Amino acid sequence: MMDNKKIEKISRALSDASRIAILQQFKKKKDCLYCAEVNDLLDLTQPSISHHLKQLVDAELLLPQKEGRNLKYVLNHQVLDEYISSLNTLKD
Repeated sequence: MMDNKKIEKISRALSDASRIAILQQFKKKKDCLYCAEVNDLLDLTQPSISHHLKQLVDAELLLPQKEGRNLKYVLNHQVLDEYISSLNTLKD
């Protein structure tokens, strides 16, 4: 069970439409997204995209992985599943 602080941090990370759009791209890509791909997908400045990615990484929703000179992001399914399960307990 996820603690309330963690739920709050993830909820804050998910409270922005651009961050939701980034996460939605993982459904299309299946495995990972490279930083450059995120730039191509969203009509935002590079500093803005970096900020959004950092928020998602800080919430542990994305896991950054260095690949040579490139940085790729992998969706952290475990944290996302725990978050959803925690929210589902509110229904009972």
